[in-house]
Amino acid sequence: MQSIGDRMLEHIARVRPTTRHRDIAENIGMTPDAFSRALNSKRAFSSIELARLADLLNADIHWLITGKSDPHRLVVAARHRFDHATGHRDIPGRDADEQVLRDIALAYRQTYPEPQQAPALPESPDDVRSALGENFVRPFAEQLENRLRVDVVRVADLSTAYSFTAGGHRVIALPATGNWFRENWSMAHELGHLVGGHHDQELSDAERDRHEAAANAFAADLLLPRESLAAIDWEHLDAVGLAGLVWQWGVSTDAFARRLNALNGHLPTVVRTWAGQTTQRLLRHYWASDSSEDEITLRMDAAAQRRFPLSLQEAHLTGISSGVLGKGTLAWMLGIDPDALEVDIPTVPDVDVDDLAMALGL
Repeated sequence: MQSIGDRMLEHIARVRPTTRHRDIAENIGMTPDAFSRALNSKRAFSSIELARLADLLNADIHWLITGKSDPHRLVVAARHRFDHATGHRDIPGRDADEQVLRDIALAYRQTYPEPQQAPALPESPDDVRSALGENFVRPFAEQLENRLRVDVVRVADLSTAYSFTAGGHRVIALPATGNWFRENWSMAHELGHLVGGHHDQELSDAERDRHEAAANAFAADLLLPRESLAAIDWEHLDAVGLAGLVWQWGVSTDAFARRLNALNGHLPTVVRTWAGQTTQRLLRHYWASDSSEDEITLRMDAAAQRRFPLSLQEAHLTGISSGVLGKGTLAWMLGIDPDALEVDIPTVPDVDVDDLAMALGL
């Protein structure tokens, strides 16, 4: 049987293969000798040492101690910020996002304490596109929930998009920014993580980079398929035509430019002209709605609204009415004060104090 030291050695070899053990020991306040002896099961790790190691190495402390993964540990994949000049990826707001992600996961665990088995996802962008249906980006979140059973949450407190599984439900969590074309790419990107099974806490930086690249490639293939781009007469396309494509496909001018450059090694004139300008400017100047409504602003407003799946809200209402759940989590999902939430709560019968004392033998 593996010991804690064996599992720690395995984890270090996976995520920090080039880091010296003495440097790890120094970071957690252990001497190199004590760390070496603990790894070789000649002394035990203290609880504080294990906690510091788990934090430093992003390890599952439950797994370190028991050899089994913690069934309640929240393991996420995220859309990283990418610096095209340096090739560096990071998530500056990760620490601040942690509590929000835990709150979202809690809403699912309260409703689904026994994890359900999620159905298998289609394996390729083509299969996903077929499952979602034509023009899926217009109601992207709804199609993900209805066709693939992938829930979509949108809250203002997140810095970037994340995906994870909670209560057996696949969830994509988005920041409420109003930027609908970035939101579409984020949903496609996180769907790529879910399809690829990229949710594993035992990852090295190199593995995370590979997963990020794969998720981004998945998003590109899903939203801007090669065949659809090849069918466009780019050399004769004007700004009006480009605005129509941006609106129909739900992506930014920058996304068009990067995708076409990656596929063809050059940019059509109209795309090159607009690549450095904002998507909203192109649409405001060259896209016209068939209706009398300001659809551009309506789409922005929709992407800025707090959102939780109706199925989750309804499940909480059922739990509240049966007395299993309080109304605090539902109020948080709706973004309102719990006292302002009017829901069906079980009536608590009045109990006579003398009867209660008699029942308790007092």
